[in-house]
Order: sequence, then structure tokens, then C-alpha cells
Amino acid sequence: MKQTADVIVVGAGLAGLVATYELTRAGRRVLLLEQENENNLGGQAFWSLGGLFMVDTPEQRRMGIKDSHELAMQDWLGSAGFDREREDHWPRQWARAYVDFAAGEKRRYLHQLGLRVMPTVGWAERGDGTATGHGNSVPRFHLTWGTGPEVVRVFREPVLDAVARGLVDIAYRHQVDELIVEDGAVVGVRGTVLEPANAARGVQSSRVGVGEFEHRAAAVIVTSGGIGGNPDLVRENWPVERMGPAPRSMIRGVPAHVDGRMLAIAERAGGSIVNRDRMWHYTEGIKNWDPIWPEHAIRIIPGPSSLWLDATGRRLPAPYYPGFDTLGTLRHIAGTGHDHTWFVLTRAIAEKEFALSGSEQNPDITGKDLKLVLSRVKKGAPGPVQAFLDHGEDFVQASTLRELVDAMNAISPGPQLDFAQVEREVAARDRAVANAFGKDMQLMAIRNARAYKPDRIMRVAKPHRLQDPAYGPMIAVRLHLLTRKTLGGLETDLDSQVIRADGSPFPGLYAAGEVAGFGGGGVHGYNALEGTFLGGCIFSGRAAGRALARDLR
Repeated sequence: MKQTADVIVVGAGLAGLVATYELTRAGRRVLLLEQENENNLGGQAFWSLGGLFMVDTPEQRRMGIKDSHELAMQDWLGSAGFDREREDHWPRQWARAYVDFAAGEKRRYLHQLGLRVMPTVGWAERGDGTATGHGNSVPRFHLTWGTGPEVVRVFREPVLDAVARGLVDIAYRHQVDELIVEDGAVVGVRGTVLEPANAARGVQSSRVGVGEFEHRAAAVIVTSGGIGGNPDLVRENWPVERMGPAPRSMIRGVPAHVDGRMLAIAERAGGSIVNRDRMWHYTEGIKNWDPIWPEHAIRIIPGPSSLWLDATGRRLPAPYYPGFDTLGTLRHIAGTGHDHTWFVLTRAIAEKEFALSGSEQNPDITGKDLKLVLSRVKKGAPGPVQAFLDHGEDFVQASTLRELVDAMNAISPGPQLDFAQVEREVAARDRAVANAFGKDMQLMAIRNARAYKPDRIMRVAKPHRLQDPAYGPMIAVRLHLLTRKTLGGLETDLDSQVIRADGSPFPGLYAAGEVAGFGGGGVHGYNALEGTFLGGCIFSGRAAGRALARDLR
């Protein structure tokens, strides 16, 4: 077929929308191909909490947070741990460019599009307990007012306006199967037209083909996402030497269409994939009582107070506390030989500290309902948390520790818990609460968190004994491992142009978002600082769109 657009974008998630937006600002014509239906425009970003990693912002300064480009760069490099000469060449450069963006233009760029953030700043991924190691030294998690749907909206609306003006064509249910390469350059795509589907957003859709297509353009941008919805591919790429054997069971934090197909297709065409063993999965997964996709998982975003026990009832060691070091905790859990763990807490901790990942689990912020947001400071669990307490199969409650352990054993997928072992852990933790000082490092972390005023008011419960009936009933949560993000991917330069295996640029082929490891084939290195996934999609999609808008003739 003849060329019908300047650029073909494969995947209508956030990175694809951002790239399309930047291209149309320059008057370029875009063909946007998406294998799902129109309901899925915006991809995974729609489901997100909408957190954005930003540095030295007005919101931080109003909260008394002293952040800087230098501190953020120290945290990023300490977390990334770049150690591969070949595969980390571009990720190192992307990391510096991204922190520059987060400490500079990022807030202004999004603000001009109409995006606003909450006045308080969250402290996510607090780290491994060292100044130069993994983790955020200060709060940097800027929560979007409107969560993921709002992040999508500010790019979706100008793209749909460009559709109305004839600059963009969106072809839904178009599954790309091949990149067309001629004379060493990508010049188009071939694929399958899938049968129409009216399924709601996120629901698994048919892969029955009803036709074929071929489209050509001066360049192709791949923005198709990662592998988190494909458990077999996750296990195939699992870093056994670093993390231990792949878990036998994992529930899914992303829809089934996040299947990694385009990674293999781009590699067959000649693109270089690097750092494929780097990935980001969560340890605080719970099964959704009202699922949308297969094995639909929700992550508890916990405050620091819950007692975390392994499958045998032993307390996880420092610094593996709730909300501190995701992959360090994952590595420890994998070493126990079991795929589940337990939170033990009180009703008072759940009411104040439990938040749930996802836009649909936060209707107050997603719906921009200020009155409902302010109700969070009142006594009582937020509605979505209460729904899981009432209906979630992973939650049990009891008046006494003996009754709680019996209830835990009734739903345990592995070894039966020994009451004496659990009682020792709970009693030792409760004794440590009696003084305002002590050697329990988790309680030190709780008190440090409460020194940050927003945490003290809205996020971290006053320390108390878990067996104190005044704060009860006691609650236990069975936690699963859940898949989420791909940290490696297609290797790209700072213009998001894909690199070939020999290190040379691949003419006509670009990649952005998760399929490119959020930039360069792995901008995060081994660890992420949270609030960086949406930002990585925005930054890499922006780079691809601006480069092609500049260079196409």
C-alpha cells in the first residue's frame, strides 16, 4: 500500500498518545494502530493512581521538603545500580535526562496541558535504609488530581481533536504482526484485523482475525507496553540468579493484552532488546473481589505500621517493611520457598494506612471530589478498603490473636502457622511500642514518617499495640506476588530511536514507554523510585514525537 501517514504509532497507551500529540503539534499526519477497542484508549495509564515523580516543586517546598536535582540524581543512581557496560550505555544517559526533566520542565509541561497535582506529596519507596542506596530520600510522589484517567485525558483530548482535523487516523482492533524492513530501514507494518469487540476497558478480548492490513510510513513508533499480562513470558525472563526461582503463582496487576508481542516482533526485525531480566513486581497483591481481567490483582499501598510475616509466621527482616524496598522484599520472599506473606495489623492501622492502587479504587481523587477526599481524615475506612474488608478473600478479622491465627490458617495456601511463633513476633513488637525510643527499626521508621506532617495527619497511624482492643479488631491480610512492569526493553537513544544489535541506529524505528524500558531499554536500572512509570511514558513518547517532528522531510 502507498504511504498514508508520516508516522505509524503502534499502541494507543499513554506513550503512544504523547508521541501522537507531539507529532500533530508539528502538523504531521499519524496513523495510530491499537489491537484493543476504543474503550481501551489510554492503555494501562488509565488504571494507574496517577503518581508522578517530580523534584523541587512548589508542592514540596510548601510541605517543608528540601529536595534538589543533586539529591534526586543520587537517589536514582543509587537505586538503578547500573553495572552493564553495553546494556546500560543508553539507560545511564536516559536517567540523567529524565532527572533533568523531573527537576525542570516536567511540571510546567503538564501544567500547561491542564494537569494538576494534589497539594500534599507522598513518600513512596522509602528504600533500603542507606543514604546512597535504593529509595527516595524525601517525598516526591505527586498524585494527579483525577488520577490515571486525568493523565490520559490531557493527551487524549488534543489527539481526538487532531482526529477531527484530519491529522490522525485511529485504527482499533488492528494487531501488528510484522515490521516491514526494506534496505535496512523500517518502512511500515503488516498485521491482522481482529473481529469487532465491545468489551469494557480491560476485559480480555478475542484474537480471532477477520482480515489483514499493510500500512507504510516514513517511520514507526512502537509504544505497545510490557509483558506483565503474560505470566509465561515473565517466568521466561525471570532473573533466577539475582532473585531466586520464579514464583509458582503470581496474580496480574495489568490486563491480559499487556502481552509483550511487539518486543519479539521488533527483535525479529533487527531491534536490540536489553536488560530483559529487569522487571518490577509487587509483593502486596490481593485478589480483586470484583475482577475485570484474568487473575486481576490490586496492590495495597501500605503505610509503614503493619507487621509483615512470611508464610511460616516469621517477621521479615529490616529493611523489608511495608512501602520501603519492593524488590529487596521480593527477593527475600522468593528465598523462603513460598509465594505468599501476611500483614498483621489493627482496624485503626487499616483505616489510616491502607490505600489501594488504581484509579477505580480511589473514586474521590479520580472523581475530583474534594469533600470525599477530606473525609479520609475522619475515622473509618475508605469505601474501597471497606469493600475489601467485607468481601476480599484475602482478609480475615478477629478479636484475639488466637482467633486471628486460626482464621489465617483457614485460608493459608501453604504451611499452617504456629500460634506460638506468631505470638512471639506480635508480643515482641508490642513491647517495643511501650517506649518512645528503642531498637526496633520499623518503629523508628514509623516515628520518622510521622515527623512529616502529611503522613502524621493522613497516612501513618499513631504507634500502638496490635493486641490493644481499643484499636481493634485485629486484621490479617494474605498477600500475593503480582506482576506489573517491564524495566528492560528495546534499546533506544535519546531521540527514542531503536538501536540495532551492532549499536547503530535502526532507521525508521522508534520506541517509547514500557516497551523501551521507559527509555533507553531500562532507565530505572534494577530499581524504580515510583511515580516514574507514567513519567517515563510521557518523557520517552515526547522524545520520539519531537525527534520525528524535527527530522522528517
